[in-house]
Amino acid sequence: MLETFLMAFALMLILEGVLPFISPRTWRETFKKMTEIQDSQLRFIGLTSMLIGLALFILVS
Repeated sequence: MLETFLMAFALMLILEGVLPFISPRTWRETFKKMTEIQDSQLRFIGLTSMLIGLALFILVS
């Protein structure tokens, strides 16, 4: 189980690093926009992301 968790974490880090590596300017502009939106909108984005991830996890396993 720990091995699977570490592999998933490693994959997340790889995917998170793709955009800043390929296009740092776009990543920076996107990050600036994210800091300007309201907390409630960020929470909604986070919740939506978690629910999609959970649904994918259930479908795959």
